[in-house]
Amino acid sequence: MSATALIFPGMGPTRFADLGKFLLLNPYARELVAVADERLGGSLLDGLRASESDYTEYAQVSFMISCLALARWAHDELGVTPAYAAGPSFGQKALTAYAGCLPVADAVWMTAGLARCLDEFFATEYTDAVTFSFVRTPPERLKEVLADLESRGEWYDIACYVDDDFYMVTLRERNADWLAGQVRAIGGLPLYTMRPPMHSPAFTALRDKAEHEVLGGLEFADPALPIVSDLDGGLVRTGEAVRAMVLDSVVRPMRWPDVVAALRELEVATVCVAGPDSLFGRVGVTTRNFEVVAANPRAALQPRPRAASVG
Repeated sequence: MSATALIFPGMGPTRFADLGKFLLLNPYARELVAVADERLGGSLLDGLRASESDYTEYAQVSFMISCLALARWAHDELGVTPAYAAGPSFGQKALTAYAGCLPVADAVWMTAGLARCLDEFFATEYTDAVTFSFVRTPPERLKEVLADLESRGEWYDIACYVDDDFYMVTLRERNADWLAGQVRAIGGLPLYTMRPPMHSPAFTALRDKAEHEVLGGLEFADPALPIVSDLDGGLVRTGEAVRAMVLDSVVRPMRWPDVVAALRELEVATVCVAGPDSLFGRVGVTTRNFEVVAANPRAALQPRPRAASVG
């Protein structure tokens, strides 16, 4: 096994304090900020600075271009030359630009448009839905807990399979505290509750809205390198398949262990995680299977000698 894969991570809460310095100082990021400013018709950094929540369109575009800038930095400064790429959950957005499926300006516009779709949809639909994450949870015991929830007539969907014992579940907010208590009772550790919610078959109308208002007007080219889908671990080789993957992520769960298994089959030994990541490069299913190269804002802002090529 000797191949390298590039991974764009899912997005966590993002504020100006998290990315502002990187976006202002890193030359790769500055170039992409200029592209974003032109496409959005205003200052991305001003919008990020004024953001009052963690997932505004400015926060999402800033996270996306930070990931893309870090991938370019990793290529030039760390010698990362990937044979494959993947973008779990939000990471799909940077992936579309990196793989050449969309021009960067269109990927910026798509990211901002999808953020607005989320805000508009959840302002009136599923207003009480959240996505709750937890770890150290035995799968069989979790099945029992979720069966109990279902027997009470309560809706839920598993949104993310992050590791063998790490899950995210989308459900009504009124049930989040109950689920947290049940997770603790079976030895698990509740982490955080996320709004807006994500990855549920219940959000078909959101998928349709995103297709009609955002992705339908974009032309996706075939990717320049094979993409491993975060929905099932399959290889994605055409532009239309990339479009479908982005849309289907609204209504299908993210399955990171399937991505890991597929990369192992493809003889990948090293993954470079390009972006502000606190999850995908750190969970056990990743660290047990790969050498992990972290291309994050902190690393990119530190002076360093050029390294030998990775890939």
